[in-house]
Amino acid sequence: MAERTKYLLDEEALPTHWYNIGADLPVAPPPVLHPATHEPIGPDDLAPLFPMALIEQEVTAERWVEIPEPVRDVYRLWRPSPLYRARRLERALGTPARIYYKYEGTSPAGSHKPNTSVPQAWYNAEEGVERLATETGAGQWGSALAFACSQFDLDCEVWQVRASYTQKPYRKAMIEAYGATIHPSPSERTEAGRKILADDPDSPGSLGIAISEAVEAAGSDPDCRYALGSVLSHVLLHQTVIGQEAMQQMAAAGDQPNLVIGCTGGGSNFAGLAFPFLRENLAGRLDAVIRAVEPTACPTLTRGVYAYDYGDTAGLTPLMKMHTLGHDFIPDPIHSGGLRYHAMSPLLSHIVEQGLIEAVAYDQKPCFEAGLQFARTEGIIPAPEPTHALAACIDEALACKETGEEKVILTALCGHGHFDMNAYERYLAGELVDRPYPQAQMDEALTRLPRVDV
Repeated sequence: MAERTKYLLDEEALPTHWYNIGADLPVAPPPVLHPATHEPIGPDDLAPLFPMALIEQEVTAERWVEIPEPVRDVYRLWRPSPLYRARRLERALGTPARIYYKYEGTSPAGSHKPNTSVPQAWYNAEEGVERLATETGAGQWGSALAFACSQFDLDCEVWQVRASYTQKPYRKAMIEAYGATIHPSPSERTEAGRKILADDPDSPGSLGIAISEAVEAAGSDPDCRYALGSVLSHVLLHQTVIGQEAMQQMAAAGDQPNLVIGCTGGGSNFAGLAFPFLRENLAGRLDAVIRAVEPTACPTLTRGVYAYDYGDTAGLTPLMKMHTLGHDFIPDPIHSGGLRYHAMSPLLSHIVEQGLIEAVAYDQKPCFEAGLQFARTEGIIPAPEPTHALAACIDEALACKETGEEKVILTALCGHGHFDMNAYERYLAGELVDRPYPQAQMDEALTRLPRVDV
């Protein structure tokens, strides 16, 4: 038997539709509210930021949304992506568990993010938009949107969280190679950035701050729109190509997962893998545990509160009910930059509240250890973000070793770590420390949540 088994699909198996989990949920999520009136928002409230096609996808009740052919044509550059069985890792662990991972690092940007950046760029181009503004944490989303804009002749401007901008200089080079412009956030280019820097000139930044800057830039230019790489429902919708392909590949392997594990920051990677399998759970065709894994330094699902909050630091976005640590939360500059968001997707938060999935949190040091073990067995150096899911997979596989249980574990390896070698260098040098978020600081941030009577 081969040491690592690859399950491939041909282009004909590329999904023709995205899957909307909202159509199958037993309870609908709470409404999104206008930040000033606290009334449910309508399409006109979002039109300054998003093209109408994406606004319609944000609220659709349809189970299946057709993928436009120009989007599928770009998808074909790397999709369908491979599914692997990690036989070398299984052997190293001595586990009877069977571990599979869906590898999204084959995309041009090296992560799952182009699954949504490509349709977002296309829908904007179709409506005559000339420029997109966005934020990025680790740089994966900024790279993905820069790539997508290059495919549809759009200008692209990116605000990258300063801590990650400093840690990952080659992300800047990659974004610029695709023709986009990039700024460290907080910056002097926006009112939101200048305000933060006036209070803290050495601010490491946060996704909430970077979102404020990008939203401000988009809102002040009639030819510009805003693009978000996670959190919103239309973004999670686009990512479901991952889980749909994985279902076909698991069937080809003759297996079904007992456990589906993914890392969570804003929720898009996790939802992309998990939602199609959650559909099977809801229909009674599968009984899999679905587990989200987040960092202890930014524990939205495991320690945050479920409440209405802004999606950004300056309070420019609509109010969404979600698990949050407070919109002005600034996490420590851990190396999993893509998991440093103050809140979780409202749709995913609602699903957690319904008890349909579970969540755990991990320190960064055991995650890097899992990443190295994976690299030394499977040969792929993972980005810091999916090492959280890998750590949970390894723990589960070792538990199976103790009990003799032959679980089938499926995870999403959402990107490679080729731009994250500084983080691995620091870990190998013993310089990384675990940074659990202090409860007192969290409690203080939560006192500034907006008061909403709904």
